Amino acid sequence: MGTRDDVLITAEELASRLDAGEPITLLDVRWSLPEPDGTAAYEAGHLPGAVYVSLEDDLTDHRVTGRGRHPLPSGRRLQEAARRWGVRTGVPVVVYDDWNRAGSARAWWVLTAAGIADVRILDGGLPAWTGRLQTGAVTPEPGDVTVAHDDLYAAACKTVTADEAPDVAVLLDARAPERYRGEVEPVDPVAGHIPGAVNLPSTRLLTGDGAWLPDAELTRLFDDRGVGADVAVYCGSGVTAAVGVAALAAVGIDAALFPGSWSEWSSDSTRPVAVGPD
Repeated sequence: MGTRDDVLITAEELASRLDAGEPITLLDVRWSLPEPDGTAAYEAGHLPGAVYVSLEDDLTDHRVTGRGRHPLPSGRRLQEAARRWGVRTGVPVVVYDDWNRAGSARAWWVLTAAGIADVRILDGGLPAWTGRLQTGAVTPEPGDVTVAHDDLYAAACKTVTADEAPDVAVLLDARAPERYRGEVEPVDPVAGHIPGAVNLPSTRLLTGDGAWLPDAELTRLFDDRGVGADVAVYCGSGVTAAVGVAALAAVGIDAALFPGSWSEWSSDSTRPVAVGPD
């Protein structure tokens, strides 16, 4: 899958490249569970030239049924959106957010799975940026990027289905421990986890300031859970699981995503549910 530098970019490197006049497409993916619409936060202050990307409208297709709370968009719809954002062939893309790296990881996963090259996440998100901010909206020149894959659920995009997830050698549950154990469930109708899954909350992969942990610490966390070549990640609805996929990619492990995650699994009453610790 590559190395940390293929997945992440530091604020210092980004500032240096922008100061040097390098063309880089900046995408602001402000989103959180309590505040899914990040438009107001974006317009109040964003990286200069950054375009707002709606996770709910552009990185999700809510018309799709049976695939959980955040179904993946088609490649065709994503290509239309990416061109609207000004994404161009051969121009690097940097995505960022301001909440637990969830929005940026989702954008990174969707764009990369669709076949768009050279997409990186701003390590540490917006709080890591010390340069000036721009207010208001940005309307870029239309882009010309072409996506390679239309069906992002296909195996070529490194996903697993609900039927395949339990058979993965290591299935990581990226939700908070209390949700994994089935003690609380604030969003979905059933509490618990997929039988056989092991818990590794996406927030455990980040430092206190929201940057990804050093490679050695990430590797230790994954080794402790027996992660090898055959690994997949899920969460509540496929968003924060992308943080885990990105962390695995940063240390050279090519992980799969279960896009529908717990919201899809728990919607089928015939599927088994486990509760309690690992």
